[in-house]
Amino acid sequence: MFTGIIEDVGTIAAIRKLGGRWEFTINTGLDPDSLRIGDSISVDGVCLTVVARGGSAFGADASFETLGVTTLRDKSPADLVNLERAMKADSRFGGHLVLGHVDGIGRVAGVSRAGDSIRLEIEVSPEISRYVVRKGSIAVDGVSLTVNEERDKRFVLNIIPYSQLKTTIGSKAVGDQVNIEVDIIGRYVEKLVSKEGKPGMDLDFLYQYGYIKGR
Repeated sequence: MFTGIIEDVGTIAAIRKLGGRWEFTINTGLDPDSLRIGDSISVDGVCLTVVARGGSAFGADASFETLGVTTLRDKSPADLVNLERAMKADSRFGGHLVLGHVDGIGRVAGVSRAGDSIRLEIEVSPEISRYVVRKGSIAVDGVSLTVNEERDKRFVLNIIPYSQLKTTIGSKAVGDQVNIEVDIIGRYVEKLVSKEGKPGMDLDFLYQYGYIKGR
């Protein structure tokens, strides 16, 4: 599990295209002693497993299934990627719950300046947009961000100078593709209220479990 607070911007050093998987070698400024084989690491929002390490680089595999639903399939050596190690139980929780399970790919539909910030407009599929909520959280290429506006199949983000400096999100251009992971809480709520053939969340449910008093 991750928080969407990016720890480093790494550089893809090499990609080996093997049978059933691609192996990415990524250079990073993270402490090499903090990366162990078998650890989970978020690469542009995609949860991968560390399979090799040496010096300032580590290796991580992506299956064809992962490549098919994320932007990793379009990466090349020298590309920059956002990196975050799995969160510790005793660490601060600065972003929101991010699983590293990408829901789909979005497209940058607009980029404009808003003072020293960047206003980024992203278009997503209807399957994703249903979970996008104004002032809610969303992970874009692994970065925990707040939705400022939401309409139809698009939402708007405000990228502050710090995020521009510490992640790749500030360098996005119109037409670029990005990995999107919606807030998992929305999916759980939907599951709870819309189980086919089973009672969902209604006033009786809220009363029964103490969320409201009296009716």
